[in-house]
Amino acid sequence: MAASSAGLLQQTEEAAGGPEHAREHRRGAAFEHRVHLRVLGGFPGVFGSNGVQAQQHRNLSLHEYLSMGLLKDAGIATPKGFVAKTPEEAYSVAKEIGSKDLVVKAQVLAGGRGKGTFEGGLKGGVKIVYSPEEAKAISSQMIGKKLFTKQTGEKGRICNHVFICERRYPRREYYFAITMERSFQGPVLIGSSQGGVNIEDVAAENPDAIVKEPIDIVQGIQKEQAARLAQKMGFPENLVDEAAQCMINLYNLFMKYDATMVEINPMVEDASGIVMCMDAKINFDSNAAYRQKTIFDLRDWSQEDERDQQAAKADLNYIGLDGNIGCLVNGAGLAMATMDIIKLHGGTPANFLDVGGGATVHQVTEAFRLITSDKKVLAILVNIFGGIMRCDVIAQGIIMAVKDLELRIPIVVRLQGTRVDDAKALITASGLKILACDDLDEAAKMVVKLSEIVTLAKQAQVDVKFQLPI
Repeated sequence: MAASSAGLLQQTEEAAGGPEHAREHRRGAAFEHRVHLRVLGGFPGVFGSNGVQAQQHRNLSLHEYLSMGLLKDAGIATPKGFVAKTPEEAYSVAKEIGSKDLVVKAQVLAGGRGKGTFEGGLKGGVKIVYSPEEAKAISSQMIGKKLFTKQTGEKGRICNHVFICERRYPRREYYFAITMERSFQGPVLIGSSQGGVNIEDVAAENPDAIVKEPIDIVQGIQKEQAARLAQKMGFPENLVDEAAQCMINLYNLFMKYDATMVEINPMVEDASGIVMCMDAKINFDSNAAYRQKTIFDLRDWSQEDERDQQAAKADLNYIGLDGNIGCLVNGAGLAMATMDIIKLHGGTPANFLDVGGGATVHQVTEAFRLITSDKKVLAILVNIFGGIMRCDVIAQGIIMAVKDLELRIPIVVRLQGTRVDDAKALITASGLKILACDDLDEAAKMVVKLSEIVTLAKQAQVDVKFQLPI
């Protein structure tokens, strides 16, 4: 799949701002609806404009074959293709398509598949083949193997399916996407005459080649808007109406399924003279899961971090980061403030973990299990402001987690609000090595210093035991 509008957003952010975006990148990473997007929306690329790592966005992303199926159901022209789970199925599917000119695409949720490498040595996750036998042979080198790309990193991602489709011959290739954009207060259509390539490169080298058409979310998309964009993208006059209708169908799909982004790269004028979508990437708003159960049931957990699955099962809001200080808080705003103050004092957050306003003792225990499953975590800061969430419930969960998980890393706890005195009494009575601190600034300083001590001890291969003062 060609590069997404995520990278294009990154380029436009670089042009628009400087260091002030570092804070916004961290916050956007933590809470998906707070990302400040100036031009395209979507989600951040691998790195922000100033080197701050932009973290994962928690929208649902579907495999290409599923996205292409949604496009087909919406009346949008796509290449004929079928999914296969085994090399034998790949052979049968290739015969059913009835063409000797085929494309085998590894179904892995990561960009840059074409330039990736499989364990086993096969280069490229998108291969052109010329017979069902060749489709079977190539599929056998993909299915059940990990694909490594720039986006997957050294962990790679397992390929459990391949998408076999007919090879089409485009005359011209275009880029098209729909996403939500704050500056336009709603959806925006994005198009470019330069499709089938890394759109980030287009944004960097020739930003004028990218055109945008804001949509009034109340009125919906108008035919003249779609036609105007098609003309600006360079579609031939005889195909402008067809391209516009394709965009309208894509917009209707975008709205119907609560998508946050629909990206087609490339949208093409086919050699047969029709407008066709050759590839599709669709992200869905996780807040709409209750409304889009059928879509969210299609989630492929094998493509995601195991911790994300664990968090989802426990109904926790979790995003893994790259630091060594685990954060357990209640409320997204408090989580962002906690991460900021850790950063202010020289530490690096290892996660964003929000237990919400009604967490149970079991959920708090699972939250600790989740945090400590990351071996990089060397200290934990618990920052709870009890309103709806009772501090004594948090305290019971902390005590249970420390006992059950036999935690040996320092834990700093800052509790304020509902039943805070009961919570402190529980922690004191437990006799566990849990460091209490009423002031958030002091708690942050303490956890950063403790993480530094543990880091030094590990480097020196010294075992550190923490004792509470008498």
